[in-house]
Amino acid sequence: MCSGQLHAATATLTVSTTTIAFGNVNIGQTAIQSVTLSSTGTAPVTVSSISVAGSLFSATGVSTPLTLNPGQTAKLTASFSPLAANPWNYTGLITIASNSSTNPSLAISMSGAGIAMTPTLIVSATTIAFGNVNVGQTATQSVTLSSTGTAPVTISSISVAGSLFGATGVSTPLTLNPGQTAKLTASFSPLVANPWNYTGLITIASNSSTNPSSAINMSGAGIAVPTLKALSCGTSSYTGAGTDACTVSLTAAAPGGGQIVSLSSSNPAVIVPATVSVPSGATSAGFSATVSSVTSAQSVTLTATSGAVAQSFAIQLSAMTPTLGISSSSASFGSVALNTTVSQSLTLTSAGTGPVIISSAGISGAGFTLSGITFPTTLNPGQTATLNIQFDPTTSGAATGQISIASNSSTGTSTIITLGGAGLAALKSLSCGNASMTGAGTDACTVTLNGGAPAGGMVINLASNNAAVTVPATVTVPANAASAVFSATVTAVATAQAVSITASAGSASQNFALELNAAVATLSLSTSSINYGNVNIGATATAPVILTSTGNVPVVISGVSVAGSLFGATGILTPLTLNPGQTATLSASFSPLVANPWNYTGAITISSNSSSNPSAVVNMSGAGVAPSALSAISCGTASYTAAGTDACTVSLTGAAPSGGFTVALSSNNSAVTLPASVTVASGATSAAFSVSVSTVTSSQSATITATAAGVSQIFAIQLGNGVGSLSINATSVPFGAVVVNSTAAQSITLTASGTSPVTLSAASITAVGFTVSGATFPLTLNPGQTATLNIEFAPLTTGSFTGQLTISSNCAGGNIAVGLSGTSEPHEVQLSWGLPSGSTDPVVGYNIYRTVAGSSDYVLLNAAEDSQTTYTDTTVMHATSYVYYVMSVDSSGVQSSASNTIALTIP
Repeated sequence: MCSGQLHAATATLTVSTTTIAFGNVNIGQTAIQSVTLSSTGTAPVTVSSISVAGSLFSATGVSTPLTLNPGQTAKLTASFSPLAANPWNYTGLITIASNSSTNPSLAISMSGAGIAMTPTLIVSATTIAFGNVNVGQTATQSVTLSSTGTAPVTISSISVAGSLFGATGVSTPLTLNPGQTAKLTASFSPLVANPWNYTGLITIASNSSTNPSSAINMSGAGIAVPTLKALSCGTSSYTGAGTDACTVSLTAAAPGGGQIVSLSSSNPAVIVPATVSVPSGATSAGFSATVSSVTSAQSVTLTATSGAVAQSFAIQLSAMTPTLGISSSSASFGSVALNTTVSQSLTLTSAGTGPVIISSAGISGAGFTLSGITFPTTLNPGQTATLNIQFDPTTSGAATGQISIASNSSTGTSTIITLGGAGLAALKSLSCGNASMTGAGTDACTVTLNGGAPAGGMVINLASNNAAVTVPATVTVPANAASAVFSATVTAVATAQAVSITASAGSASQNFALELNAAVATLSLSTSSINYGNVNIGATATAPVILTSTGNVPVVISGVSVAGSLFGATGILTPLTLNPGQTATLSASFSPLVANPWNYTGAITISSNSSSNPSAVVNMSGAGVAPSALSAISCGTASYTAAGTDACTVSLTGAAPSGGFTVALSSNNSAVTLPASVTVASGATSAAFSVSVSTVTSSQSATITATAAGVSQIFAIQLGNGVGSLSINATSVPFGAVVVNSTAAQSITLTASGTSPVTLSAASITAVGFTVSGATFPLTLNPGQTATLNIEFAPLTTGSFTGQLTISSNCAGGNIAVGLSGTSEPHEVQLSWGLPSGSTDPVVGYNIYRTVAGSSDYVLLNAAEDSQTTYTDTTVMHATSYVYYVMSVDSSGVQSSASNTIALTIP
């Protein structure tokens, strides 16, 4: 339940404007404007009629009667269509009749003037000055003709006065609609030079309301074409390639559009553009002559031509001499250790008068490489470049090579630099296959050089600091090889020792450390005693004994002996050698012949070279017993009326032997299932197993049989058919009063109260407003199990509701019905307020106002003043927000100012 305030509904019509000014409108045309009609009250407004006063005005778009709900709008189209021009405004009136609480007869005043249509032609220019134009050439300028009136303008003719002038681009007659344009091209073509201006006139005849005969005055002067005066360049002598800046000059300023001058060269070593253009008004223009190097002295003539006039310029080309200089003709590196890099550099110099081009540099000889210059490379006179040479010998002995430099040098296109050096090999390392050895053996060792041995090989001296390890006096690395192998012979030692093997050659030596471990043979047994326990007379019990070589040298088992006639040991043939980490399995056995009340004993003795316990003993014991027999079978329950599991037991006459005692099981009824066998553990006298009982539809008997060694025992079970029954904790569910659009929930419990399972197939409700949940069907309840169903009542309207929940199951009684009932109440808002304070005017009652949230239109809720300070609003709608306020009323009916507002939302 909510608290708040409400208002009365009112119909209100508003319009977007009450005046329309159409302004000036061409005669015969129609101007329109839109007016929006809006329902701004809290109740629908009905527009009953729309009338228009004024024959030139109209209103369309709305058909009456028209009802607009609160918030709805409609669009009315007002129009004005003048038939004649007038110096004053026409006026009209639209009247809109409705049931609006304010202004039920709305008036919209209209005004507008009719104007006549006028053709008008405007010309973009009335004078054209072409200026100086070369004789024999034509200059043009454009003129734009525009229709700027309110009616189409027609150009009837265009005429030109002055034989050297012209006008093209417009064909007459031509009609231009208001806003359209046309382009007229005026031209001037002088035939001879003159010291004064030629003049001409274009006349444009039209129906323009202003200036029906427009005139465009034209003027221009003809001038003679200037001639070529001179050709000059910045440099008249060149050695090598370059660029020369040249200029052509005219006798006078170039005409409009410029003047073209043709160019040529008498020698391909100097290249010029085909033409150069002197700009309009200029007397000269520059261009570039590109000069290439020549190998002999040559003369070149550049020629410029314009019309019948030619000018020339002579350039002398001198030959260039490229010369390559080298800082040394040889490089000697001396003796260098193998796989070590040594560098030297050479300086290349351009010593001639022309650039020297070094196209490539090649190097030959093992171990020599080049770097520092990327080819081809060009050195201008005086420039230098550095060439880096590296020597990195990989084999011992002398090495030679050469560098061949190709260039365009005048002293020769191929320059040779000789190279020399020698590689020296050295002892690099000594290594052996094993760094630790136990007992005698041979270790494979290697000496390694840092490069190939020289011719004749390289002798390496060898030595050992311990007599337990012997090595050869020397080993020779073959010519060009980088390593050689030898063997170190190791003798077994009784104590741990460290040995150092040394290899030396010249001043270089390398060492290898070898650790010698003492040799120890050790035999370990997995057990030192075996107890066979009770063994049936005539049976054999066995037990494994694992023998392991746990020393660092092989252990030798020389013999295995057994004491005790009933005991044995097999699986090993002696002598047997076990390497470190190896194992062997000895099978020990006990075979009693008669029963005895005490244990038989025996022993296995294992002889070996083990450093510890060389005669290891495994003690054995066991007792002979008569075989056990099956004595009984029993179960916990002898009668069943429903499915279940029975705990059963088989019993023996005595303890089960070693390895256990197996009993076969069977049932004569498929409703009773059990395992095929059960094993009584060694030393035990009984074993348990489970029997599964299924539900039957009629009374039956079942027999369980246990069998072992020709002896059988039985147990009988009686099976009866169970009764399924379903009970419920309530046969009716009353929900009482629930507010509209809210939910109330209750639950019922179902119980399987019979002696067999109950299957619930469905639960359904036949009533509006009620729903059921909480279980997935079909659902099976075993005897004693329960299930909970949740029932909800969620009314959407007011009133009383009844229904029924039907539960379907496999019970003999059939379906179960549960009655449902409930009533729904509307939402209401309870308002309360305090008495006015600080007023001397007695209050006789109160008015309560309400509006929908977001609106400013409040309505009065109470028909008469409320004398109480409380009010209940029962007309609210769910999912709606409201705002309330209260005004007090005196005896004269005068209301006070509004109280504070309260806002709330109905759920």
